[in-house]
Amino acid sequence: MSRKLENKIAVVTGGSTGIGLETARQFALEGATVYITGRRKAELDAAAASIGPQAIAVPVDSAKLGDLQHLADRIKREHGRVDVLFVNAGGGSMLPLGEITEEQFDDTFNRNVKGTLFTVQTLLPILGEGASVILTGSTAATTGTPAFSVYGASKAAVRAFVRNWILDVDKSRRIRFNTLSPGPTRTPGLVDLAGPDATQQQGLLDALAAQVPLGRVGEPVEIARAAVFLASDDASFVNGTELFVDGGLAQV
Repeated sequence: MSRKLENKIAVVTGGSTGIGLETARQFALEGATVYITGRRKAELDAAAASIGPQAIAVPVDSAKLGDLQHLADRIKREHGRVDVLFVNAGGGSMLPLGEITEEQFDDTFNRNVKGTLFTVQTLLPILGEGASVILTGSTAATTGTPAFSVYGASKAAVRAFVRNWILDVDKSRRIRFNTLSPGPTRTPGLVDLAGPDATQQQGLLDALAAQVPLGRVGEPVEIARAAVFLASDDASFVNGTELFVDGGLAQV
């Protein structure tokens, strides 16, 4: 049985944990060679080891253009092209209006907006014909969440990128751009928003699950399988869309 990403070269930014790690794992299971990036080398190396020999760890801070150029140069030298680019690096923190700081704003927009833009722009010259570019969005851009406005605004910017980039790239290259927007998903990044206390973390998950029509939060593998679809030829005519994998949250 053929695998969906056989002989493809994939890049997953923010691939050391959570959705990024699971997506890199699923890409590898489907036959891809996967470059994973992250800011913390030890965690990144451990993530690559857990995936296996098809994973290549490259330490990258996506908000630093020099790091991104190093990544592009290495991939060009080793494989010559990128077939799948999953721009997943990012994050945020919670502060309500009235307490938002310049530091929080800059950190969130550097990671989610600047990092996304310059990751795609830096790798654009080596994207292969028919490549799939997937940006990680969020239901936070479409549904309100207390104390999460800066993060939600940054993810709204990510969605806007996709709508415009499908018009910017030469049609002969057949590159597809799509947004994959998870709902609440059981990842370290999500539970850490509640702090280190396990009871508070579970309370956050329970509160989020109560808002989801399916009555639970998602698991990273459920988001990763949707990413495999968008990355593969199964989605060859899917372009410029936002795919919600959220248990129905964005629809109510």
